[in-house]
Amino acid sequence: MPPAKTRHGVQAKKKFHHGDLRQALIDAARNLLAERGADGFSLADACRLAGVSTAAPYKHFRDKDEILGEVVKQGFDALRLGTEKAVIAAGPGTLAAMIAMGHAYLAFARAEPAVFRLMFGESKGVKEVAGVDALGRTCFGSVIGNVELYCRMNRVAAEARELALDMWTFVHGAACLDIDADYAKVAPGIDVQALIAHVTPRLLASARRRK
Repeated sequence: MPPAKTRHGVQAKKKFHHGDLRQALIDAARNLLAERGADGFSLADACRLAGVSTAAPYKHFRDKDEILGEVVKQGFDALRLGTEKAVIAAGPGTLAAMIAMGHAYLAFARAEPAVFRLMFGESKGVKEVAGVDALGRTCFGSVIGNVELYCRMNRVAAEARELALDMWTFVHGAACLDIDADYAKVAPGIDVQALIAHVTPRLLASARRRK
């Protein structure tokens, strides 16, 4: 069905419900982030893409950082849900689940590289948006919980938080090197999923040796 037009032939502005407008602006910011990077668009650009007036965002957001903060928060939620789904499919508490958790992390970074970079980037304004830090901690807390379960089920006498940090540091670094094409420069053709599957058991085994 064609968009509604006025009698002068100009396309009528979209009408949004309260929640729809808020999400439309978040979606527009996410799309522009992917195309241009965080510094490559303005709040007005997001308004134009969402089809709303430049005054519309201020009903929901103080500034561009707050909209990008919502993009980041939704990113943390998606990352946590994706890794939890992968763990459940592989069997919680198993080695396969630990590997699947790393694979899910890599898959998210590949699917949403711009969002991923912003989630862990240097934008102080975005990091200070209410709720961003808490959701990041919740996301990492999910990793710790899965590692704790693995340790209990496999009688690994290790500090779960330390082991989770080891695993996150490796997988996060691998994901960054992958999406920034750095692996392609020094190790063309590397299978990063296979690398994660190979290194994860070694990290878990090293936890046993440290005790």
